[in-house]
Amino acid sequence: MSRICELTGKGRQTGHNVSHANNKTKRVFLPNLQNVTLISEKLDRSFKFRVSTHGLRSVEHNGGLDNWLLKTKDDKLSANALKVKRELKKAAAEAEAA
Repeated sequence: MSRICELTGKGRQTGHNVSHANNKTKRVFLPNLQNVTLISEKLDRSFKFRVSTHGLRSVEHNGGLDNWLLKTKDDKLSANALKVKRELKKAAAEAEAA
């Protein structure tokens, strides 16, 4: 399983460990991923995602899962999140038609 946030697309970064003698060795910075269940208010369902803690705070700040998915570009979302986004758009279109 890859170390990429399903909602923000945040992945691993590379950098250096720097010693007191200023020796530099390669290292990897991994995102803090958590398995969470987020609830969609419009669909009345819950979905499981693997999200970074930064992404989780961002989702809550932007008004929940529904608003986050509709505002985020498709290239940053995982396949699972894109599927939920399509369901949201379909539900919104059906609500307008009714």
